[in-house]
Formats: sequence, C-alpha cells, structure tokens
Amino acid sequence: MQQTLRKFDSLCDILDRFDRDPAKLISILQAVQAEYRYLPKEALAYISTSLGLPPARVFGVATFYAHFALEPKGKYVIHVCDGTACHVKNSQGLVKAIQKKLGLGGDKTTTDDLLFTLETVSCLGACGLAPVLVINEDVHGMMTPQKCVEALDEIIEREAE
Repeated sequence: MQQTLRKFDSLCDILDRFDRDPAKLISILQAVQAEYRYLPKEALAYISTSLGLPPARVFGVATFYAHFALEPKGKYVIHVCDGTACHVKNSQGLVKAIQKKLGLGGDKTTTDDLLFTLETVSCLGACGLAPVLVINEDVHGMMTPQKCVEALDEIIEREAE
C-alpha cells in the first residue's frame, strides 16, 4: 500500500513539474515512463483526468509513438540491430543467444525479474560495427553470440552485488 502511495506521489510531482498543462502531454508521458520504465494504465487514466483530456487522446499519444511502452520494461533494455548489414552478419544469432540466456522468446521479451528487455530494431546507424546491439546507452559492436552472453553475465554479476 505504501509503495502504491509513493508511486502516486511521484506521478503527482511529475504533473506539477509540468504545471498540469495539457500542451505538455508528451513531456509528461516521457517523465512518467522515465520514472516507471513504462506507462501504467492507471497512470494514463490519472493523467487524463488531471489534464482534462479525453482518455482516448492520452492513450492515442502513448500508442502512436514507438518510444512509449505500455508494458513494464527491464532495467536493461537490449536493442539488437536487424538492419541489412547486421542481419547479414548474423544479428539473429545474437537474438537467439540472448533469448536462450534470459529465457525469452515468442511474445515474452522481458525477464520475470524485470532486469532485461530484448527488442530488435530496424537500424541503429552503426553499420560499420555490425552486428551491433545497444544495452541502455552502451553500444556493443562486432558482437558474437558468445560476447552477448558475456556482456549479460557481467550485468547479472554487477546486479547481484
């Protein structure tokens, strides 16, 4: 219960920081996602009420932009490039190694402990480093399936401390 109240307080602080201005909806959604790592449905409903906007408008903006997520994401978001250069250099092998290591696959893209989320993207703009993946903001180029597993093991060890 106390954790729910704390989360609600954070949402109110975000709305206040943007003066509860409907014109700042995208900035508010970005701040909420930064706080929670996704946009909870309850938060979208509260934002709608607080800004005096129809729920469909808030939900429409949240679903229009690919940057926004309506499901929880992991602390570490892994983007594997599957553009032409990366695909030719076996980016799918990276995806398979990561899925196997983390127990992901099919519709399951986030680990149960919310530590990792795996997403493929069309291009990361680093074709010279193919195949490439990004873990949060860290770019990892010329990856192999084994290097992917090693990078994940390092994060898992660090998080266990």
